[in-house]
Amino acid sequence: MELMIEKLLAFGLVLTRVSAFLLILPIFGWKTIPVRIKAATVFLLSLFFSFINPFELDAGNISELEAMLLIFNEATYGLALGLAIAIVFSAVKLSGAIIERQMGIGMIQAMNPLTGEESRPLSSLWEILFIVLFIASKGHQLFLLVIHRSYETFPVGSIPTISVLTGGIIEAGSTMFIAGLRLGAPILAAFILLTIILAVLARVIPEMNILFISLPVRVGLGLLMAVIFLPFLNTFVGEFADWMGKLLPL
Repeated sequence: MELMIEKLLAFGLVLTRVSAFLLILPIFGWKTIPVRIKAATVFLLSLFFSFINPFELDAGNISELEAMLLIFNEATYGLALGLAIAIVFSAVKLSGAIIERQMGIGMIQAMNPLTGEESRPLSSLWEILFIVLFIASKGHQLFLLVIHRSYETFPVGSIPTISVLTGGIIEAGSTMFIAGLRLGAPILAAFILLTIILAVLARVIPEMNILFISLPVRVGLGLLMAVIFLPFLNTFVGEFADWMGKLLPL
């Protein structure tokens, strides 16, 4: 009986970390994915990690309060790992938002078919293309590697190191801003050049209605530059995998 309780408790701890990790993780955490598929994925992955990472717990010496604390620790680890990945993953959306603001279409909202929520159209397009390239490069296997390595760094029963978890999330946030600016910097430079050209035209030809002309020119330039720099998303997939390897486990 005690052996059965130990096995169930160990599986429950693994299930808690994996489910918390996938809950906030991009792709797996989307609302458009049916709940049954999510539940089956969490159960199978938890079963898999329970077999490859056997944990020995003395259930007879663990009280109910200690068991609840162990579950809370596992949920903390899982959420911290998933949040760090989700933050870095948002770099593509950040670069799309920068471009849309320069194009003057930052207020436009459209339904994102992935998350089921309203978002900006260009950001959603960049996110979809990045995800297709990410999955095609077997990036989803990197998620499994992260959760596997987390058990080497944070074994079951260990106490959460809040400073380490917080530092990893902060570093992921700084990485997101750097990556987003790097992706949007060439297009942002093109818009700065366009602004200078329009300013010169406004001085040379005062009769020209710059406000009337600038909007379609900005939209056209933004779409053109987005198409030109679209291949750089594939390069960012490799950089994203490298960043995850450095940031995670935290």
